[in-house]
Amino acid sequence: MITIKEMANMLGTSTTTVSNVIHGKTSEVSQAMVQRVEQMLEEYDYVPNISARNLAQNKSKIIGVAMKARKDKYENFMKDPFTGELVGSIEAAIRAKGYFMMIYIAEDIMEILKYVSTWNVDGLILLGMLDDESIKIRKKYKKPAVYIDGYFYDNVVECVNIGLEDKKGGYDMTRYLIQCGHRKIAFLADNCIGVDYERFMGYRQALEEENIKFEEEDFIMIRPGEGEIASSLNEIYRLAKKYTAFFCVSDYYAAMVMNYLKDKGMKIPRDISIVGFDDNLFGRTVRPALTTVHQNVSKKGKMAVDILVDMIHGKEPENRKTHLPTRLVIRDSVKKLTGEENK
Repeated sequence: MITIKEMANMLGTSTTTVSNVIHGKTSEVSQAMVQRVEQMLEEYDYVPNISARNLAQNKSKIIGVAMKARKDKYENFMKDPFTGELVGSIEAAIRAKGYFMMIYIAEDIMEILKYVSTWNVDGLILLGMLDDESIKIRKKYKKPAVYIDGYFYDNVVECVNIGLEDKKGGYDMTRYLIQCGHRKIAFLADNCIGVDYERFMGYRQALEEENIKFEEEDFIMIRPGEGEIASSLNEIYRLAKKYTAFFCVSDYYAAMVMNYLKDKGMKIPRDISIVGFDDNLFGRTVRPALTTVHQNVSKKGKMAVDILVDMIHGKEPENRKTHLPTRLVIRDSVKKLTGEENK
């Protein structure tokens, strides 16, 4: 490839002039020279060496995205509509800021640390980390970092986190079910940590306020592994007769449970009401249309990038912890009960 120095010699001008035209700094270059340089760039199909320029500026113009995924839940983490929408919004925001994205997904936090700590990236976005994991990350990674949906102890103040009003969303949905006459409400999830725990706590709070007793069996654990999901769904079908409503921790599980119960001959919401959380593609396409809790996933991703880029440029965020709002989306999967149907 032709060099800037070679072009400057051929044009009888300085390397500074050629470099200025390449980078759009033409205010002090004659129009005739601009045209000559641009003609030569086109003739030799010149491509600027971005890596060399960034190295000289001690910046890579790359933002890393690290995600912790459960292999027992997803063979391919990117198939999940929440993850796909989030990563898409992050990539678009990173590109709009003039950066590039590197992504690493693993189940083991130590594997993530092994690779992320060696990346030459200007900043890092991390998804789904817990308090002890954030401490390990901070020991290894010293550049700016923003977490999405991280859940930390109150004394972990160094982390910048973009989260959601998960507890309020769980509370609002449970209150809605109660207002529709439901008192036998089960909560379905595959764990009770992080966002799932917060949504569960909102569910529990709403029950307590209405003096509805919670029993341990009202938390139905979904086992998402390939060899366990069938037996897990069959157990849910067996338990469905005990409840009038299922509150699923995500639209993904709500759609899965709804379809399984329908295949078993149950009618939704005649036989049981089902609600979800996220308002993603599953909730909008399943039938009956799913009543759920909406969250703005794309806003999460864009906000994380905006804050991180500001941090890369030396600007500290005004708020280190942000909780985006939720709202109910009422569709067709909840039946309003009479008092007799709760007996």
